[in-house]
Amino acid sequence: MPTTLPSVLRFENVTVAFEGVPALTGVSFEARETESRVILGSAGSGKTVLLKTALGLVMPDSGKVYLFGRDLTSLEEKELIDIRSRVGMLFQESALFDSLTIEENVAYPLVNQKCIHCPPEEVHPRVVEALKFVELGETLEKFPSELSGGMRRRAAIARAVVTNPALTLYDSPTAGLDPITAHTIMELLVKERDVTRTTSLVVTYRYQDGNVMANFRYNLEQGRLDPVRNGARRDARTQFMVLQEGRLIFEGDQDQLEASRDPYISKFVKQRV
Repeated sequence: MPTTLPSVLRFENVTVAFEGVPALTGVSFEARETESRVILGSAGSGKTVLLKTALGLVMPDSGKVYLFGRDLTSLEEKELIDIRSRVGMLFQESALFDSLTIEENVAYPLVNQKCIHCPPEEVHPRVVEALKFVELGETLEKFPSELSGGMRRRAAIARAVVTNPALTLYDSPTAGLDPITAHTIMELLVKERDVTRTTSLVVTYRYQDGNVMANFRYNLEQGRLDPVRNGARRDARTQFMVLQEGRLIFEGDQDQLEASRDPYISKFVKQRV
């Protein structure tokens, strides 16, 4: 793979432990501009901790985390807040505010993250644009309780991308959804990646999610996803990572992943059909 694109996120031998119990052990990887990373692993493997560490919400016990070239472990809290504003985050189970309308939920980062510098008159148009992007343009005045699970997940994606982040982190974007809705969510993630050329990290236990990221790209002219033909150059590169008990045991492309004979890795690959 070419390594000329600027680095967005880099882990250098990162170890995180809670009350002496390791959650991540010696994890090293680098994600570059426009790259997609699909992070597979079973429950408790460290996937969510990795995302929290990438945001500086959890600090490593040892090792370094570089976000947009800056060492998170050396930053003051105000600097951490500023740098986090350049990252979009989709939390598990959407994490929308029940007492706020969908418009207020999506507007939240624009209004409350002062370093984004969004003029008040631009908030509403940007929220409308983000909701239209996820095909929820008619839900501005609704509350989360009035939406289905899939619609809430799409609203949370709109909130994650409304700031036009350079890096977007997705924590189990399809968890708890039926297969058709899950595929719709993954289509939106591909659309966001290809339209904005953002760097994406997708945490999941579903190999199907990674398969969509690796094998489809968004056709802006036709407004649809097209399969990547054999030999075609992808607009965004997709790499797979597999975590097991906090250790990064695999990093590579889809062909390398499917060729692995490791029984733990094979568990995820066999779930693709």
